[in-house]
Amino acid sequence: MDFFDRPVTWGEIDNFRKIYGDYLKLTVDIEKKCLVAGGELHADGEKLLFENGSRQDNIWGGGINLKDKLIDATAVLNIRPRLGNDNLEILDPERRKKFIEVVREIFQELWN
Repeated sequence: MDFFDRPVTWGEIDNFRKIYGDYLKLTVDIEKKCLVAGGELHADGEKLLFENGSRQDNIWGGGINLKDKLIDATAVLNIRPRLGNDNLEILDPERRKKFIEVVREIFQELWN
């Protein structure tokens, strides 16, 4: 499990593949534009983001398929009825867009 507030390198991506295979869990702070990659639970990533000053309302979970470059916004962590999200998916289009933008920015090497 690693914290990133900058683009990852190919070496880091290869290391993730060795540890996690093609699918990598991501916990993202959509406002601070940082994320935690890896780990077994999104809650573990959330804890690390808290330690780096993130606020819970800005933290959302999902993952990325490193082979197919597909990003999903699905996690138990996303069930937040008080924020209007009563689903595993990030339902709010703006939050979902920000989530995907942060992932694409940090994992930009996959598209280069």
